[in-house]
Amino acid sequence: MNNPKLSLEQQFCIRSFATQVQHMSHDQAKDFLIKLYEQMVVREATYQELLKHQWGMDSGSTLA
Repeated sequence: MNNPKLSLEQQFCIRSFATQVQHMSHDQAKDFLIKLYEQMVVREATYQELLKHQWGMDSGSTLA
């Protein structure tokens, strides 16, 4: 995977997260993964709505 260069703080957060995951049970990890995916889907939908609004493509806008 081709990731942009991460800050030291971001690298630390990733390592901290990895440590937390290592201590989860299998069931805890599955539940966490489902919740994480749900948050990603919500975030993507939010970004799409924000972009629509920013670009004037939402249903309430009028382009002259």
